[in-house]
Amino acid sequence: MNYVETKEKKITSKVVHELDSLFKPKSIAIIGASSKELSIGNVILKNLVHYGYTGKIYPINPKEPEVRCVKAYPTIFDVPGEIDLAHVIIPSKFVPQIIEDCGKKGIKSVIINSAGFSEMGEEGMALQKAFLAKAKEYGVRIFGPNCQGIINSDPDLRAYCDFTFTFPEPGAISIVALSGGVGAIIMQSMFDLDIGMRMYASNGNACDISISEVVKYYGEDEGTKAIILYTEGFYNPREFMKVAKEVAKKKPILAMKAGRTEAGAKAAASHTGSLAGVDIATELIFEKTGILAFNNEEEMCQIAMAFATQPIPKGNRVGIITNTGGPAVIATDELVSAGLQLPALSERAKKILKETMLPEASIGNPIDVVATAGGKHFRSALDVLMDEETIDSIYINFVTAPFTDVDDVAKNIIEVNKMKRKPIVCNFMTNMSLDRFKVTAKILKDGSIPCYSFPTTAAKALGALYKYHKVRSRNIGEAKVFTDVNKTKAETILKESGVGSSEANLPTPNSQLPTSSFLSSGQVYNLLSAYKIPIANWRIADRAYDVAKAVKEIGFPVVLKADAESLVHKSDLGGVVVNLKNMDEVLTAVEKFQNNFQLKDLKFFIQKFLPGGRELIAGVSAQRDLEPLIMFGIGGIYVEVLKDVVFKIAPVTEVEVKEMLSSIKAAKILDGARGEKGIHKESVIEIIQRLSQLVMDFPQIEEMDLNPIMAFEDKVLVVDARIKIKNQ
Repeated sequence: MNYVETKEKKITSKVVHELDSLFKPKSIAIIGASSKELSIGNVILKNLVHYGYTGKIYPINPKEPEVRCVKAYPTIFDVPGEIDLAHVIIPSKFVPQIIEDCGKKGIKSVIINSAGFSEMGEEGMALQKAFLAKAKEYGVRIFGPNCQGIINSDPDLRAYCDFTFTFPEPGAISIVALSGGVGAIIMQSMFDLDIGMRMYASNGNACDISISEVVKYYGEDEGTKAIILYTEGFYNPREFMKVAKEVAKKKPILAMKAGRTEAGAKAAASHTGSLAGVDIATELIFEKTGILAFNNEEEMCQIAMAFATQPIPKGNRVGIITNTGGPAVIATDELVSAGLQLPALSERAKKILKETMLPEASIGNPIDVVATAGGKHFRSALDVLMDEETIDSIYINFVTAPFTDVDDVAKNIIEVNKMKRKPIVCNFMTNMSLDRFKVTAKILKDGSIPCYSFPTTAAKALGALYKYHKVRSRNIGEAKVFTDVNKTKAETILKESGVGSSEANLPTPNSQLPTSSFLSSGQVYNLLSAYKIPIANWRIADRAYDVAKAVKEIGFPVVLKADAESLVHKSDLGGVVVNLKNMDEVLTAVEKFQNNFQLKDLKFFIQKFLPGGRELIAGVSAQRDLEPLIMFGIGGIYVEVLKDVVFKIAPVTEVEVKEMLSSIKAAKILDGARGEKGIHKESVIEIIQRLSQLVMDFPQIEEMDLNPIMAFEDKVLVVDARIKIKNQ
């Protein structure tokens, strides 16, 4: 499906009331209601009746007096009462007129289930623009087109404005999915897991009401405790980031995006551009806004159950209660991997447990109450962990031993859970084919205990609760603004270069204007200098005589590079010679470049050679409709092989830059390893911050590589750089 790119409406506090007619309609018209079984106009009406919709239903059909035993009306103007929401299920060519009719009737929201619009090419796009113009004229909000619709499970409403087939029980998790197929899978998965749902929305082409608006609406809904999001991209990522950041502070957003296996959007000349895959921006949006990202839809649904029923932990310290050994070991591994810790119990706690546990029990963390433990033993362990100041959450392994009153165990667990002092998750191991244990499972479910069949899954759920605690309490601060930069000088460099100006790059009669161009080496280093980004001492020379003069000024040893607009990756083309120790070596290298690169604009770049440092890379990759991505990692000629790099969305704060340094695979090397000295991290952090400020000041910078950056114990200097500018 192709989705039209539209400008999302600016989200304001009014959106909550504006979308009530969509999510909380008191009356619904079905324009295109049909008596034909299996037609969408029939299924939607059937679903509304079957689900027990409490409002008024008005089937619109000019030929039939009733549809599915519900009185029908020839047109919406024949409906005696007001209509909040209309379903439109008619051929696409009639939709513009019907939207005008809806506007005249005073209908506030319309779900267009019909297809045949932007996803079908220019003709469909024209129809979509036509009905959008009518909607704007009359103040009608459009959901869709080419969409499923919405569901609101609120018992006072029970609005099933959708043609799917899963009828969820009321719950606290709300879903929004760009793809109706994926949305239906998620909804069915939650149903199969016996997890209730609050609201559901799948908006198809999303030509008007956007995912951002739906997320905003869910964020303001008191009945929604957690949000599940599936997307295939964002029409307006800046707007989404603004909304998601606000909502994620109040309630968790669990999200998944498709397309993780694409190699990249297009080939790029710079390292940064080629290392930033097409999905990296979405991942970074999730990270920047505090959204919990998932790669597996089933895991996302299972973990949502914990968010819907449990409080958020105040820290990463977990206490384990188990009545079987092996699963506790598996759970411990997963919990530790998620960043949780198992602190030792206090002497007070141990004393209580020794008095209340069976003699065979293991007193520690984990607390092994043993298989013969009953309800009072589990209760004592739970009470102890709830009272321990060093415990923030509780993990339970509960196997239904046939020689134990397992129902009593379950009842004691839910009694403690009712207090909502600390989150509890349970790995519930049983045989659900036995009626006896079905009762136990129902006790736990009715008591809002999130139960999982595998210890790893239960541990992941608790880990996700802790991760959200970190997200909600994380303060990245504000990006530093350096006042010593010379923005005017930078503007002059870009203006005088002619790059980025369409007037300076007018095409000849038989040529086309290039979309972007590289700055010359001199322009690059002068631009970096304007922002006080430190560079190894350098000169540019046109002739061999000037090279010799420059070398004398810099001092041996030096690096010599061939410099021309067409030479991008100089190392790959043999255009770089390092560690030249005398003038003979320099002149030999000059002669070699002249023979190998017979270019009219060939120049010679001379720079101080700095051996022994750690090679790093920092860079920039511009993103469409989003702020640039900042990259950091291990640099040098193998950067695209090792790919030990991380990205953040600009502008980056000091906290974010420190996270970048600590999250690469080779992070420990930066501190020094095997007798080597560590690097001057403070200088690296400042370079990345200055780089961030530079690209925020000049959005025409499309790509930038600082590679390598030579990092030493006492200093850090850029020794090679390239900058690509977008033509305006």
